[in-house]
Amino acid sequence: MSDTIEIMEVSARDGLQNEAVIFTTEQKIDLISGAIDAGIRRLEVASFVNPNRVPQMADAEAVVSGLPDRKDVIYTGLTLNMRGYMRAFATNETGVHGIDEVGCVVVASNTFSVKNQGQTLVDSIVVAEDILKAAAKDGLRAQVTISAACGCPFEGDVNPDLIIDIAKRLADQNPHEISIADTIGVGTPQQVFSLFTALQEALPKMTFRGHFHNTRNTGIANAWAAYMAGARIFDASIGGVGGCPFAPNATGNIGTEDLIYMFERANIATNVSLKKIIALSKILETILGRPTPAMVSKAGGFPSKITD
Repeated sequence: MSDTIEIMEVSARDGLQNEAVIFTTEQKIDLISGAIDAGIRRLEVASFVNPNRVPQMADAEAVVSGLPDRKDVIYTGLTLNMRGYMRAFATNETGVHGIDEVGCVVVASNTFSVKNQGQTLVDSIVVAEDILKAAAKDGLRAQVTISAACGCPFEGDVNPDLIIDIAKRLADQNPHEISIADTIGVGTPQQVFSLFTALQEALPKMTFRGHFHNTRNTGIANAWAAYMAGARIFDASIGGVGGCPFAPNATGNIGTEDLIYMFERANIATNVSLKKIIALSKILETILGRPTPAMVSKAGGFPSKITD
């Protein structure tokens, strides 16, 4: 392989948070364990949020306490405020393997930020800075996502200059990386390539991660565009499940199996078994009672050498 990408598996958090079928703690742990067995080494496993707003995440601490104790795996927890950060950090105080990394979020529009986090855009930047500072003080790895970076469901287009300005301010707190998220799946490959290129030029020492939704069938193409602009870390969700509870019609993330297929066929290594990810997608279908959106789980890999 001429190159390698890293996959952040988000099915246990972003993938499930918008589902009506409530997964049990055991089912979540089985999903995460299966992804690890397939070769995934970085996973977003829970969000430490108000369970009344996101009931699917009510068992965050229980999920973390039941995870395999793997030194070669990074478990990430989403935190939207300092209360959530303290909950995530506390998972490491019980003597078991807890959260290895926290993620925080800045939404690039006021309206969506208030609906998603109960904070204005400016307030969310301050909160993210506080979480990054706390993590640095506590010795916990932290990264930050700029959400709705390609467009807002309420305000429309987002100025790319605003995304760059937000990224510059967040970079001052030395996050492990900055994720650029097309939360509602409105981005196009040309837009994504231009944005990631501009971000790399503005912050050449920063690592950028791509988070794309396939709402308008451009998610996988956008991942390729981000790769061509220099990104090497991508979020994906087994089966392509996912969505945001606070964004109208914000359907699934790009499917992990679809991402693996595209990159492996392009001679770019993922170090993840496509065959095992497809099997996990089929298990998700059984629990959900419906087909998952990802395409490769329906058609299978080609040729067979990349399905093992």
